[in-house]
Amino acid sequence: MKLFSCLTALLLFLLQAVPGLSMPKDTLRCVGYHGFCFRLKSCPEPFAAFGTCSRRQKTCCIDTTSNFHTCQDEGGHCVPPEIKCLQEQVGLCPPREWKCCTEV
Repeated sequence: MKLFSCLTALLLFLLQAVPGLSMPKDTLRCVGYHGFCFRLKSCPEPFAAFGTCSRRQKTCCIDTTSNFHTCQDEGGHCVPPEIKCLQEQVGLCPPREWKCCTEV
């Protein structure tokens, strides 16, 4: 599984380095969180859905065994940007621009 992750990351890096092959914003966001783009609507184990890829044509899936955790895994909850957090923490929130809060 780690070999697959490394090869995919290398391929994505090479695609970014080649001029004219820029990726859509949602794909770049997925790759930024060490995710992969799958054609399926649901992600295979041990991946969890985290937004979209390829201009909403694919699902962004993040490896749940990596060091990147979703907000709910860390005991928080995702809130929209207009809500102020009393205590903010690091965690991934699938909706764009949302924050991870432990207390609102």
